Amino acid sequence: MSASGSPVTGIIEENLVIIDFGKYVGKSVQEVAEIDPVFYEKLAHEKENGIFAIRRHKDKSFRLYINPLSNIDH
Repeated sequence: MSASGSPVTGIIEENLVIIDFGKYVGKSVQEVAEIDPVFYEKLAHEKENGIFAIRRHKDKSFRLYINPLSNIDH
């Protein structure tokens, strides 16, 4: 991760943000970067389009969730 932050999670560390959709549900963004760099790059690209957002879950974890109206292939 660069000094300016992650291309997917911004200033939040990638290992603290859990994917909350698709085939990688329950995995951290950092884990996805390691096991599927193509999907990670897609997430980084889609961040600019507002396809997903990060929210604080009730268990205090950070979750990357997808806009239900988007058409990203997950």
